[in-house]
Amino acid sequence: MDANWVLFIGRHTLETAFLVAAPILIVCIIVGLLVSLFQAVTSLKDMTLSMVPKLFAVGITAVIFGGWMLEVVLRFTNEIFSYIQNYGS
Repeated sequence: MDANWVLFIGRHTLETAFLVAAPILIVCIIVGLLVSLFQAVTSLKDMTLSMVPKLFAVGITAVIFGGWMLEVVLRFTNEIFSYIQNYGS
C-alpha cells in the first residue's frame, strides 16, 4: 500500500461523506436563512423559532433521501471491503 492508494481512499471517503451529508446540509441552510429573514422582518427574537423548523425540515429530508443515502453508504462499504479483500490476497 503506497501513499497514492491511501490518498485515493481518503479522497473517496470524504467525497462519499460530503455526498451523503449534502441534502440535509443544504435544506438546513435554506430553512435557516428563511427563518432568519422572517425573524428580521417581524423582529422576533425567539431562539426556538429557528430550531423547530430546521428539525422538521431535516426530518422530512431524511425520510425523502434516506434510501438513497443508505444505498450510497452501502456501495461505499462494499467497495472498501472489496479493496481490503483484494489487498489481502
